[in-house]
Amino acid sequence: MNDFGLCKKGCPIVSVILPTYNRSTLIMRGVESVLNQTISDFELIIVDDGSSDNTFELLNNLILSDERVKYIKHKNKKLPLSLNTGLKLATGDYITFLGSDDEYLSKHMEIRLEYMKANPEVDLIYGGVKIIGNEYVKDVNNPKELIHLSECVIGGSFFGKREVFQSVEGFRDISYGEDYDLAERARIRYNVKKVDFEETYIYYRDTPDSICNNIQL
Repeated sequence: MNDFGLCKKGCPIVSVILPTYNRSTLIMRGVESVLNQTISDFELIIVDDGSSDNTFELLNNLILSDERVKYIKHKNKKLPLSLNTGLKLATGDYITFLGSDDEYLSKHMEIRLEYMKANPEVDLIYGGVKIIGNEYVKDVNNPKELIHLSECVIGGSFFGKREVFQSVEGFRDISYGEDYDLAERARIRYNVKKVDFEETYIYYRDTPDSICNNIQL
């Protein structure tokens, strides 16, 4: 997957990719948290993975009224390939993500953008996550064991240079741990760093249909 969108004059500095599937009861919380950021130079790419609920109807007025908000719907391809669809459309210098049941605090992107500009040797960061609900998940390297999320790569908190995602050709189509897998591949060529910022990514683990709550390995 190397056909990333090309940035032309006027492209945003940050692309936010938000994949969703039948989350009409939750998605506006996350969308509004992006729109309420302290920076405004971003695009929000919503990738609808074949929802059968009223997600589009909820978003339609916003799509028409705010040119920063892009929406694409395809047949159900699951999370990794939906993320890759967003990557193909992204035009920002930096790329970041948001789960459809999660949200940002207002300075989330500003803090990360300032860090990346102040530390140009760093290519990809993750961290600064507040967990709501169960703090343990299955260990991707040993699914019979549980691991605390503080020891995990949480893909929603990725904030990285565009070239990193392009170089590793996005996410691989695997059932679990696609974020950990991308980070490990990126580490081979890039400076990937876990940061200990203020917890501005709010990660809701109490959503019943989340992948982490239902994965069978």
